[in-house]
Amino acid sequence: MSLFDKFLGEFVDVIEWTDPSNDVMVHRFERYANEIKYGAMLTVRESQVAILVNEGRIADVYQPGLHKLETSNMPIMTTLQSWKHGFNSPFKAEVYFFNTRRFTNLKWGTKNPLMLRDKDFGAVRIRAFGSYAVKIQDATTFSKEIVGTHGQFRTEDISEQLRNMITARFSAILGEANIPVLDLAGNYDDLSEFISKKLSPEFLVYGLEVSNLLIENISLPEEVEQALDKRTSMGILGNLNDYTKFQAAEALQTAAANPSGTASAGVGLGIGLAMAQEISRNFTAAPNVAATTVAPPPIPGGRQYFVAVNGQKTGPFDLASIQQKIQTGELLTSSLVWHQPLVNWLPAAEIADFVNLFAEIPPPIPGA
Repeated sequence: MSLFDKFLGEFVDVIEWTDPSNDVMVHRFERYANEIKYGAMLTVRESQVAILVNEGRIADVYQPGLHKLETSNMPIMTTLQSWKHGFNSPFKAEVYFFNTRRFTNLKWGTKNPLMLRDKDFGAVRIRAFGSYAVKIQDATTFSKEIVGTHGQFRTEDISEQLRNMITARFSAILGEANIPVLDLAGNYDDLSEFISKKLSPEFLVYGLEVSNLLIENISLPEEVEQALDKRTSMGILGNLNDYTKFQAAEALQTAAANPSGTASAGVGLGIGLAMAQEISRNFTAAPNVAATTVAPPPIPGGRQYFVAVNGQKTGPFDLASIQQKIQTGELLTSSLVWHQPLVNWLPAAEIADFVNLFAEIPPPIPGA
C-alpha cells in the first residue's frame, strides 16, 4: 500500500461492506496497518453482523445499524506521534463482517456407494445426493471455531466438511431405518427432516444452522436398475395370452385396411399366432402345475386282437371293442381270435383276457 493510501485511510471514517458475490460468508474490512480512527462510523446492514477485534481479542459484536467506534486506537494521533514506529500504530483493530443470510443450494452426496441389507434384494449398494442451506447462527463461535484470521471466507472453504457430516449421518440413519429400497422414494421428506434434526446440534458447534436439507435422489447400481426395468416391463405386459390376442386383433385390423397385402399378412399372422401360443404355454403355466393347453401323452397301448369272420381276418380291436362285440353277440366263445405273441388262432373262450368278459353275459332266458 502506498503512502497516499495510508494517509487517505486516516480520514476515511465510514466502515461498511457490500457483498458483490453470493458465496462470501466472512469479509475482513481492510485498513492500512489495521488502524481504525477514533469515532469512526460502522455501518452494519441487514443480514450482517460485525465483530470488532481489538489487540487480538473480540472487543464487541455489532448487530445491523449504525455504530460509532470509540476505542483506544486513534490512528491520526498515534501516527503523528509515532515516528519511531515508522508510521505504524502499536494499537491494532480489525472489523470482520459476517454474512448471516442463508446460503442455499449447497450440494451433498455420497462419494462411495453405501452398503445396505434389503429384505427384497439382499445386500445392495446405493448412492444418494441432495442439497441443503446453511447460515451463520453465532458469529462469535463461527469466528473462533472456523474462520480464525481468514480475511475472506467462502462457502467452498467449509462445504467439504459439511458434506462429510451430512453423508455420515445419512448413512447411519438409513441403515437404522430399515426401509426397503423400493420404498425409499416415498420417505424422502421424512428422512430429510430426521437428518436435519440429527445434524442441528453438530452444526451449532460451529456456529451454523442447517435448513432445507433435501434428498434429491437415491439410486441403485446401473446393472440393478436395468434388471428392475426388465421386471417392470414384464409386470406392465401382464397376461401374455391376452397380449398376443390383442396383437392378433391389431394385425387383422391392419390387414383389413390393406387388402393388397392380405396374403402376406395372413402368413405372418399364422406364424405369429403359432409362436404366441408356444410362448403363452410357457409363461402362463404356474410353477409345478401342468399347462392346460398341453395335450397329455398317449396312454401306453394295450393288446390288439384279430377276429376271424367267415374265414377273413378282421381287426385289430382293443379290449373295449372286443367287450362290445361279446355283448352284442358278434363274438362267440367259438370264434377264432389271435393276438401277439400267440402262434395259432384259438377259440375266444380260451383267451385269458376274455374269460371275465364272457362271464358277464347273462344266460339265455328259458323258453326264448
